[in-house]
Amino acid sequence: MTSDPGPAAGPDAAAHSQHDAVALTKKHGVGPPPRGPDMADPATGVRGRRTTHRPWSVRRTSAALAALVLTAAAGAALWDAVAVRVGHHAALWRSTLADELASRPVGDVWILTGAAVAAALGLGLVVLALTPGLRRALALRPPGNCPPRQLRATLDRSGAAVLLRDAAMRVPGVGGARIRVRRRRIKARADVRFRDPHQVHDDLVTVLREERDRLALAPSPRLAVRVRQRTT
Repeated sequence: MTSDPGPAAGPDAAAHSQHDAVALTKKHGVGPPPRGPDMADPATGVRGRRTTHRPWSVRRTSAALAALVLTAAAGAALWDAVAVRVGHHAALWRSTLADELASRPVGDVWILTGAAVAAALGLGLVVLALTPGLRRALALRPPGNCPPRQLRATLDRSGAAVLLRDAAMRVPGVGGARIRVRRRRIKARADVRFRDPHQVHDDLVTVLREERDRLALAPSPRLAVRVRQRTT
């Protein structure tokens, strides 16, 4: 009579056990949740890079003005062309414009001025079409594993400046603070009423950095802090 063989020993048994554990984890969903692109790696502590952009401006006013001007010009030209076709005389503005364009040379100052104005207007429309606008809106990082394209939030620059200024005023020794928030940099200037200016500067940098990180701006602006001693 023979007994059942015991569990296998050695490296083969360890490999089989590890393989079974991985299979069980994949089957039942047991184990740590997958890391998102913005979650820190527990081994290295490095966060993944995420691309977050501010939303694009609708630009209703510029679009309405461009559509109105083009519609008016096309409508006037079409109306005059139809009038000529049915036997009426051409409008004075169209006859004058055609004569001027036919008689003036290409190097004429009025021709060059008109071409420059048209090119500037066209370049302005291209810039409006290729830039997002909303310069006063700062994009915020989406929370957790939410993709940036599914959830977008913005914070007004003036609102961010007020929050940072309130945080700066809580630093002992600061009698006044002025904050300017840009997309790439935050400029802070503070008046020191008492305490050592160097200590106030260090405390101010720490407090503003914490408040900036709490706002979750994307990308995170750099801090530029300046203090000056005020005794009066």
